[in-house]
Amino acid sequence: MLLKKVLMSSLLVSMMTIVSVASADVTFVKTTDGSTFKLDAALFDTPAAKEFLATGKNSYVGNAEAEAKGKKLFGLYSCTQCHGGDAKGQVGPGLVGPTFRYPKDATNKGMFETLWHGTNGGMGGKGLGIMDATDPTNGLKVDELLKVIAWIRTQGKGLTGNE
Repeated sequence: MLLKKVLMSSLLVSMMTIVSVASADVTFVKTTDGSTFKLDAALFDTPAAKEFLATGKNSYVGNAEAEAKGKKLFGLYSCTQCHGGDAKGQVGPGLVGPTFRYPKDATNKGMFETLWHGTNGGMGGKGLGIMDATDPTNGLKVDELLKVIAWIRTQGKGLTGNE
């Protein structure tokens, strides 16, 4: 009986540990200064955004419909003015790799962090509420930014950012 209780207790502790690890959210780090930042969980309001928060993986990569929407948003937010119509660079750096101005941009999490909060190189953050401090509704939502990143990945040579 005692052995059964010990085994059950061990099993319960193991299961709690697995659940806490599985539900751990991604930690975001600003490209500008390396400090961490938190985003309101309510911003992760789609299945793709929730998966990204949990894993750092962008499930829109390879989704033609999402990538097409990302291309439109890339143009709408004037990203083309600095990064060119194909995201390979113009006045600003290319975003497609294999080399990146910010090496962490090889991952979708890293590119998300760079685009959300901006850089020290002149690009302001494009994230919701970051893009325009006077208007918390201005800027890209998490789901929209994931679509932009998915489109950017189509411009490169095989790099998905989910590696």
